[in-house]
Amino acid sequence: MGKNIHQTAVVHPAADIGDGVEIGPYAIVGENVVIGEGTKIYPHAVIDGWTTIGKNCKIFSGASIGAEPQDLKFKDEKSYVIIGDNTTIRECATVNRAVGEGEVTKVGSNVLMMAYAHAAHNCLVGDHVILANAATLAGHVEVGDRAVIGGLAGVHQFVHIGELVMVGGLTKITQDIPPYLLVDGNPAEVHGLNVIGLRRNNFSHACRQEIKKIFKIIYRSNLNLQQAIEELKQLEQSKHVQHYLNFLEQRSGRGLV
Repeated sequence: MGKNIHQTAVVHPAADIGDGVEIGPYAIVGENVVIGEGTKIYPHAVIDGWTTIGKNCKIFSGASIGAEPQDLKFKDEKSYVIIGDNTTIRECATVNRAVGEGEVTKVGSNVLMMAYAHAAHNCLVGDHVILANAATLAGHVEVGDRAVIGGLAGVHQFVHIGELVMVGGLTKITQDIPPYLLVDGNPAEVHGLNVIGLRRNNFSHACRQEIKKIFKIIYRSNLNLQQAIEELKQLEQSKHVQHYLNFLEQRSGRGLV
């Protein structure tokens, strides 16, 4: 299966272009870029730096992947961007390479970054994540699998967002969000569990009840966070309890929403 590279595209001869890749008019692909088979690069997209893009991705017009980070600490060190398989990056979205020698900005597989979404340096974005239009992740943000970040939401640097979190549009996020929650507002507030998301992802009734119990311990028990963690440790150590404890013990230090 051959490659289809438009005659006006600028593709460095050293770039590693997989079979079946399509590169549209006026797109630019840099020297150290690797593009997996079946990926489509639309007109005027720019892919630069030490960037690896997986299989069957779509990079739409005006997107910028692998450019230098927007951080004054950056001193032209060698750093990376890694994009997983089957990920779609829409018009004018941006993914910047990391700060720090050998460091990585990573966007997982089956991700949808809508137009003008931004993943800054050193972000770690999981699989099946949706960043709606103009959702913005500052540096070192971590986003768990299947989270949804609403349009125009802004996430402060170093914040951690858990698995299957749903964040409303225009939300200001300056603290960590544990898994499975609904969050909205400016400043962000917790509005309960993402029950619809849990159901859509085939969480059983028993699992949902267990997660509801965890939620009540943290947010409805009048315990401080350390007391709530100790209470969780007294529960049967199922995978959901362990998942929550791991998140809480690895939190960024910015506090919880």
